[in-house]
Amino acid sequence: MSTESIIGIVSGIIGIIGGIIGIVKFVDWMRKRLNSTANELFKQVLDSNLSDTEHRKYLRQLNKTPLIGNRIKEEYIQNFVLGRRGKETVLFDLCNSNDIEPTDDICKGLIDSHMPSLMGRYKEQRQSHNNHTMEEKTQKNEMKGTEESSQPKGEQTVYMSELLRTKFPTSCENLVKILEKHKIKYAFLKGTKDIWCRDYMPIQTASGKFVQFKYDPSYLRGEKEWEESRSDVREVCRLNNIDALFSEINIDGGNVLLCDGRAILSDRIFSENPDWGRDELISELTKLLESEVIIIPAQHGDMTGHADGMVRFVNRDTILGNCLADEYKYWREGMQKVIVQYGLKYIDVPFLTDFKDPKHPISAIGIYVNYLELNDLIVLPVFGRDEDNQVVGILKEAFPGKIIETIDYNEVAQEGGLLNCTTWVVNAFQV
Repeated sequence: MSTESIIGIVSGIIGIIGGIIGIVKFVDWMRKRLNSTANELFKQVLDSNLSDTEHRKYLRQLNKTPLIGNRIKEEYIQNFVLGRRGKETVLFDLCNSNDIEPTDDICKGLIDSHMPSLMGRYKEQRQSHNNHTMEEKTQKNEMKGTEESSQPKGEQTVYMSELLRTKFPTSCENLVKILEKHKIKYAFLKGTKDIWCRDYMPIQTASGKFVQFKYDPSYLRGEKEWEESRSDVREVCRLNNIDALFSEINIDGGNVLLCDGRAILSDRIFSENPDWGRDELISELTKLLESEVIIIPAQHGDMTGHADGMVRFVNRDTILGNCLADEYKYWREGMQKVIVQYGLKYIDVPFLTDFKDPKHPISAIGIYVNYLELNDLIVLPVFGRDEDNQVVGILKEAFPGKIIETIDYNEVAQEGGLLNCTTWVVNAFQV
């Protein structure tokens, strides 16, 4: 082989190597440029001077970068609230909530730092989640034989105060017509002193027992008329042949939402029970309600502080509630913490705040989530607004197996409550 040929081959090889090095450098440059874009967007997400709406805008842009690759869930973006969280906390939450492994590339690309501790926490969370899932499957399998041999739920009965049909005959009649149309049993409670029977009647747990809590809400104290409207729960249970377990914990039924081993209550329970320690109270409620207790913030302007005016269960992992973006910052941020902590999906429902009436300062008009829910039916209050149809659509999607009936319940709503407040539902097989 001639010298010229050897030189030509070597030159070619050098050229190829140079080309490869050039490509590698270009790819590395592009990677750094793309990561720089992601880094800048993440900085905007963490900017406390920006609004949550702006944070979500930048989060959507970050999601489209090659580094993230559209792995951030839209519901996570919709519910994102920065609060006072730092970059490492937000990064871990983003990764953990969206099943994004916090690799060196992710950490370096977003916060300019390798974070092996984040990877450790992430793996621990994954393992804990997998163990919890396996435990749930095992428990369900163990219970399956019992459930199949037990009596099915079947019929439900809707109870209302006798005062509802005397004080609000039209609304009561319209509700009864809907119940009769769907062949749902109903009855009227004796011995009550107001129409809000959900609050003073017992809570029925999954095992079938009735737990009757003390009914002495702070908002009924101080005015004679309101104090006289407080029903005697022991007398009501006696007159209506209800055998209940009595508890000295002071709680309204409207502040207890139950679903498949979970219970939602607002933090009003702590001010209503000042003699109880927080942990002690939650522990006792966990036993009585046979459920994991989830505490959400009460609305500061709500006289009752009831959970059923803010959120409702769709299933144990999904709740729907008043549109977060329209809520006060303290409540929105408090709910976001709950959503993240318990792995909940949150479905926004409109609520109307422009029904101002000096004659009815505690009106509940505009609160869609205070509906009546039964096995196969939801009775939804509507208010003659464009949002009515929107909410019907949301509920149909959330509850595909249920019929949605609407009702004008405004004359009742003006007094401070709606359908869940004025009904008490009992599962027939558990009585």
